[in-house]
Amino acid sequence: MDATYWGKRFGVVVMKDSLTGKVLWRKFINGKETLADYKEGLYWLLLNDFKIEGIVCDGLRGMFQMFSQYKVQMCQFHQVQIVKRYLTQSPELEASKELLSIAKMLCHTDKESFTGLFEEWCMKWSGFLKERTRDKKTGKSHYTHPRLRSAYLSIKRNMPYLWTWYDNPGSGIPNTNNGLEGKFTDLKSKLRNHNGLSKEHRKVFIDEYFKATFPLKRPL
Repeated sequence: MDATYWGKRFGVVVMKDSLTGKVLWRKFINGKETLADYKEGLYWLLLNDFKIEGIVCDGLRGMFQMFSQYKVQMCQFHQVQIVKRYLTQSPELEASKELLSIAKMLCHTDKESFTGLFEEWCMKWSGFLKERTRDKKTGKSHYTHPRLRSAYLSIKRNMPYLWTWYDNPGSGIPNTNNGLEGKFTDLKSKLRNHNGLSKEHRKVFIDEYFKATFPLKRPL
């Protein structure tokens, strides 16, 4: 499950079956996605007798806790993107270069290899991560490498959810939301051929697109 946007004031939250590739539920939103949106979608699936084997998500704050009764997989692709946002594509610090290199391996390696490399990195750069700089004017100190720390802490916090697919072989849980991202890319490409649609007509177009991939008996 994930959301995609057209500007800041219009988007859609979508839940897709990873086994069939079919869209099961959607909700139009007028701002950022919220936990309540995903809770609403999950409730709809349960009311309509869908069996939930697991959830792949982008790690929206509070989502892991809210869906703790299910097998939750943090999308590995999203995790890599988070690290890239903090470190940029071309970091200058050696510690950042090494962490980015490890992060880029996430979608292409096994749990033991990744966790081993990450733990080695943590031990090597432990002191560097703790370095602080004191502001001469205020006398207050702050971490010297805040963006590196943020990237590191993101991986550390999400680590328990990065390998759900690996720990549950045969479950059908994918390691990324790339299947859904692919639908979003295709949808946006098709919408670009219909520039000028009003928001209401755009909603109709999106609904028809999703219904074409999964003609539900019940309306979306």
